[in-house]
Amino acid sequence: MTGEASRLLVVLAGLPAAGKSTVSRLAAARLGAAHLRIDTIEQAVVRSGLARQPVGPVGYLVGYGLAADLLQTGLTVLADSVNPLPITRAAWRDVAAAAGAGCVEVEVICSDPAEHQRRVGSRAVDHPDLTMPTWADIVARDYQPWDPPPRLVIDTAGRPVADCVAELLALIAAPLPRS
Repeated sequence: MTGEASRLLVVLAGLPAAGKSTVSRLAAARLGAAHLRIDTIEQAVVRSGLARQPVGPVGYLVGYGLAADLLQTGLTVLADSVNPLPITRAAWRDVAAAAGAGCVEVEVICSDPAEHQRRVGSRAVDHPDLTMPTWADIVARDYQPWDPPPRLVIDTAGRPVADCVAELLALIAAPLPRS
């Protein structure tokens, strides 16, 4: 594929421990796409000694720049972040538009609070020195509703990861909706 049809930014958003990284990492591997994780960027900035958590917007700003570069090479990019605010959501759409790429926004949720809380307590840290949020941190987090609501939602509650990945791949392949 060449041109705009081959450039796609898939923005996966949702609260910590909803399943974004697990699903997006596996989907990116299946697609031969780039997996861009804001946690990885933020942790690299912290390890550099230039900042401490919370790092503010730096992770997102670096992520936008990397996504733009990757899209320009013709790659599909799966951007994985909490993406809690309208301003961050709009910025991802702007990155895709500036690159002449399509944009698919997917909110990953875990609709079962007991399962979500269990995941928070049982997940492994995959970056050295990354402090994982507690359930209290997640519940108190400023995560603003989507306006308009995202067109695509994947609920990971009670589902095998493989089913969630298959659903994401089907959503990406569908001709609509894309912004």
